[in-house]
Amino acid sequence: MVSFFSQKVREKTDLIRELSLKHSLELNGKSAGSSRPQTPAAFGLKTGVYQSVQSMVEAELKAGLVNYSYRTNSGSRTLLRLHRSLNWLKMLLEGLSEGPDSEGRYKTPGELGRDAYKVALAPHHHWMLRQAAEIVFLALPDREYFLQLVCVQKQEEASPVLRIIVHALSLVHTRTQRILEKYNMLELP
Repeated sequence: MVSFFSQKVREKTDLIRELSLKHSLELNGKSAGSSRPQTPAAFGLKTGVYQSVQSMVEAELKAGLVNYSYRTNSGSRTLLRLHRSLNWLKMLLEGLSEGPDSEGRYKTPGELGRDAYKVALAPHHHWMLRQAAEIVFLALPDREYFLQLVCVQKQEEASPVLRIIVHALSLVHTRTQRILEKYNMLELP
């Protein structure tokens, strides 16, 4: 599941890189098919219109790549999907950082993932995908597996590390949320 999630994030970031390259080449009057392999800087991620979320959104709106009525292949739409997934991950990690309930029981990663999914992603997924997600949550590894992912052995060690990670994710989520709200992009199809 972790590798599946990572693969989906990689696919979406690769798509934004490809769109950045295509946009940069079009601005320079070259065709995307005639270019040689580009370095990340050449993708426009450091110097072009895709150097920030704000500049990407503005450039795509100006170029007519974003439509509020139907799906388009845009970095803004792809970013929105990443933004929702980031919220899910943040909520899952927040749950993993919490202590036990009043009875001394920790929620399982499956329970935490399901709770976060219902808030962050389920409202944007069709019925079939929501049902498939339920199966995934049943198959999530135990809490110890997730603790090892953040290089700790015990819950007591994990909580401070997870809080730092959650704080960083929250900063990114909040900044992106503001930009997407500013341009009314939180419900792109």
